[in-house]
Amino acid sequence: MSKQNKITTIGIALKPSGFEDLPNIMNNLIRWLLKRKKKIVFLNHEERRFSVSISPKLFKEVQFWQEKEFFSKTDLIISLGGDGTFLGVARSVNAKVPVMGVNLGRLGFITEFSKNDFYEKLSCILAGKYEIYRKHLFCIKLLKNSKELEREYFFNDVVFNKNEIARMFTLSVQSNEEHIYDLSGDGLIISSTMGSTAYSLAAGGPIVHPDVKALLLTPICPHSLTHRPLVIPDAHEVKIKLLDDIDSVTITVDGQVALKLDRRIDVSISKARNYISIIKNDERTYFHTLKEKFVHGRREL
Repeated sequence: MSKQNKITTIGIALKPSGFEDLPNIMNNLIRWLLKRKKKIVFLNHEERRFSVSISPKLFKEVQFWQEKEFFSKTDLIISLGGDGTFLGVARSVNAKVPVMGVNLGRLGFITEFSKNDFYEKLSCILAGKYEIYRKHLFCIKLLKNSKELEREYFFNDVVFNKNEIARMFTLSVQSNEEHIYDLSGDGLIISSTMGSTAYSLAAGGPIVHPDVKALLLTPICPHSLTHRPLVIPDAHEVKIKLLDDIDSVTITVDGQVALKLDRRIDVSISKARNYISIIKNDERTYFHTLKEKFVHGRREL
């Protein structure tokens, strides 16, 4: 385990909605960090929630920062919640700031730590004894007449789906300027390998080890049985075009951001320069997590 930079300022990112025992968890964590003389910061919008959920004495000891400073000027960010909380952090955090993902419920897939081993592992991290691994994000751009309209980043996936029940729609899909297929159905999931165990898996996509440098294209209820999940190199640029003249198609980014799509818009998806530095749990492996989450490969007794 390598020795890392000293940690003095700690940002804590919380699950947006309330969770069970928030006051008790936060009061204990803040006291624990203050005893170790750490500066504790939260996002600005948390101030109102904290004014009623932690003790007045502790409330005076913490700070509330704007997003830009929070995600770039802290020495460590602790993501407290679940995989969804982690995804929100991943799209915003500066690559130089390490992130510790802590799942407060059941074992998360991309949150490396559980609430049961949290303090023990955090002690090692504050001592500078931890390792990180880096994962690139992917960029999705919406263009009209070659002019960029919107840009977002995703860690897990982007999903093209319909808003209405009645009709399917058709997407033209290209990889590095080569036409792959015109896909008719209920939609398409484009996933990183980190996101292969999320919506893509539920739609019939493969489980892909996150060290594999790939993108997954998983059709949602395709009209043709020949349109199967496809794995392509993540260095390829994927281009998507809506072929139907309808306005009921939405692109969902990491399940958290919604973009409207119509046939006048061209969509480009590519590997971003942005990446996230994730603190590794040295007692956890990918296949161990598979077994815990999916009972994958375990014999029935």
